[in-house]
Amino acid sequence: MKPIVGIADRIPSARWALASLSLSMLLSSLGTSIANVGLPSLALAFDASFQVVQWVVLAYLLAITTLVVSVGRLGDLIGRRRLLLAGIVVFTLASATCGAAPSLWLLIAARAVQGLGAAIMMALTMAFVGDIVPKARSGSAMGLLGTMSAMGTALGPSLGGLLIAGVGWRAMFLVSVPLGFAALFLAYRHLPVDHLVPRTERPGFDIKGTVSLAFTLAAYALAMTMGRGSFGLLNLALLLAVAVGVGVFLRVEAQAASPLIRLAKLRERTLRASLAMSALVSTVMMATLVVGPFYLSRALGLDAAVVGFVLSVGPLVAALTGVPAGRIADRFGAQGMTVAGLVGIAAGCGFLSLTPTAFGIAGYIGPIVVITMGYALFQTANNTAVMSDIRAEQRGVISGLLNLSRNLGLITGASVMGAVFTFASATTDVATAHPSAVATGMRITFAVAAVLMAVALAMGRRRAGMTVRPPSPAPR
Repeated sequence: MKPIVGIADRIPSARWALASLSLSMLLSSLGTSIANVGLPSLALAFDASFQVVQWVVLAYLLAITTLVVSVGRLGDLIGRRRLLLAGIVVFTLASATCGAAPSLWLLIAARAVQGLGAAIMMALTMAFVGDIVPKARSGSAMGLLGTMSAMGTALGPSLGGLLIAGVGWRAMFLVSVPLGFAALFLAYRHLPVDHLVPRTERPGFDIKGTVSLAFTLAAYALAMTMGRGSFGLLNLALLLAVAVGVGVFLRVEAQAASPLIRLAKLRERTLRASLAMSALVSTVMMATLVVGPFYLSRALGLDAAVVGFVLSVGPLVAALTGVPAGRIADRFGAQGMTVAGLVGIAAGCGFLSLTPTAFGIAGYIGPIVVITMGYALFQTANNTAVMSDIRAEQRGVISGLLNLSRNLGLITGASVMGAVFTFASATTDVATAHPSAVATGMRITFAVAAVLMAVALAMGRRRAGMTVRPPSPAPR
């Protein structure tokens, strides 16, 4: 089969091309984290309840989750450069609309459009790595993108808080506009030009598969996020819709001439293991965000400023270790470093499950540093292991699947690990629970997280064994 999208033989200015991809990744992750800190201000500005203003965050996450695979496939078909440029334009214009929105519902709609742009940027930045850097350096490039993603996540709450205090809530959206124009300029100047086969020879875009997958993912995301911790009939109905949607999607893909996701690809054990491990790791990482604030404030009695400082340690460590993790993956092999990263996360979770409150802040920060370093190594190595062996015409959709597995893990972790924490704390309201109950809940939650990491570690070891298995001798 002819490649659908190629690259020029001579790639201009790979360093500046990587800069454009890094800025795109920074913007998409910044858009995820910066709005959370502004929800109280938005509730006051629009005289709305929390249940309504939380859609400013949910609309963005839903758009990314439901569309990231489809836009990755679309980039494979029509050209990754042109679609990435369009995604940056959409994100930038939507950011400006968010900042100027006169009503809450227009703001929510603009955030959904902004999420579309972010989905394009997330899916295509990793897909471009194979086009602009040699395979031997792909781990370093993946590590750089991971660093920028962590920086965006870490920068969001602090930058958003400063902008709201100094200028107002509109500034936390408008700050992305000049950054978006910078990313657009760099991408236009330095990304390799798409070389496409004639339109008549291109496979068609799977619209039915796209719609059925988007419906299924939206239903799952809503099932995990609606109710703010309670699980009622609406959540069950949404999960039933997920089951129906999965069946419809599989049937559509089996019959499609040019499917959105080739089912044969999902039958590959190594890819399935990579996606499952990514989802499990993201589920566990969300536990640090769900449990951390309550443990630090209730069990350790820290004030809000100190809690914010301690919570920033994790993203800061991820930002500092992303690039070194990439170099380590290039030096020692992505498969082995994926397992090493999982060992680090599992060890950190195990330490937290045994940590007494008498150890104070150090007893929390130490294991979090181990978990975060393990996460940075795992994420870089796992992405490198998957993307380095993917054919050029499939990089967009596989990159989309990696991002999807991460997002689904985060969504699931917020719901499931939050429920585990509440149940283990033996209370209906963790915010008012006794400090000892919160400490017990933290330890049990991370014990569950350690079990999940043991499952992921078993998958990683098995995948590594399948990958390094020597090939059968060629017939004489």
